[in-house]
Amino acid sequence: MSLITNVMDHSLDDGYAEAAARRKSQGEGGLPKTLRAKLGLAGGLVLAALVVTLGAAQARVAAPVVAKERQELIDRVDKETADADQLEKTVDTLRDDVSARQRAALRSSGGGSEADLVGLLSGATAVHGPGVRLVVDDAKEASGGGDGSNPRETSGFSDTGRVRDRDMQRVVNGLWASGAEAISVNGQRLTALSAIRAAGDAILVDNRPLVPPYTVLAVGDGQRLSTRFQDSADGLYLHALEENYGIRATISTEGDVRLPAAPSVIVRTAQPKSEKTEKGTS
Repeated sequence: MSLITNVMDHSLDDGYAEAAARRKSQGEGGLPKTLRAKLGLAGGLVLAALVVTLGAAQARVAAPVVAKERQELIDRVDKETADADQLEKTVDTLRDDVSARQRAALRSSGGGSEADLVGLLSGATAVHGPGVRLVVDDAKEASGGGDGSNPRETSGFSDTGRVRDRDMQRVVNGLWASGAEAISVNGQRLTALSAIRAAGDAILVDNRPLVPPYTVLAVGDGQRLSTRFQDSADGLYLHALEENYGIRATISTEGDVRLPAAPSVIVRTAQPKSEKTEKGTS
């Protein structure tokens, strides 16, 4: 208790107290006494105030410039986006015009119905008709990790609740095998040249990234197509994903589904067989 009392009564060390008293007796400390010292202090305060004022003024002047530059960038992005949208509309218009001219040329040569069939099967023309709608989505709570004992818990399938590109490949191939005449995934029409691949966690269809849920539309005999797909090996595979990994899938028959034309069906390697070649090989 005596130590605590001593600390409370003598909170300032005696040495500090003596030094303060000595400086006070010698006239040191506190505000400057001479005129020169006072002018120096006043000059320092004025200089500090000037620096602060200039900094505030510069910040105030620079703020509108920064805001203007930001708005200019936003306007530029909006303009480029509008230009890109306009170009895309122009491409769609030109593609429709080319398709119409191709059909007209084939009809004039006596192949009108055949041209329509080829365009439908190749995906070059938009189609509609009865079919099915299959919606596939990730699990509500996609889990990660795993001990490696499960094929979907390897490095390529670290998230067992995610729909993967190979899952969509099996779904699409199962629909084709079950009798689908035309298929689209999230509005992307599939053709003989289409590819379903992965880039990281994203699924690409013809190099266009898709986001879940994945809506697959297929034209065909709706009830028959639905039954055959669900009874097929690929349909059972999808059902296993639902049971084991929580992946969600619903299928329904539709009276009329509409599929857009494929953006590009350009063949770069294959060439049509000429009549001379056909006669030479017969």
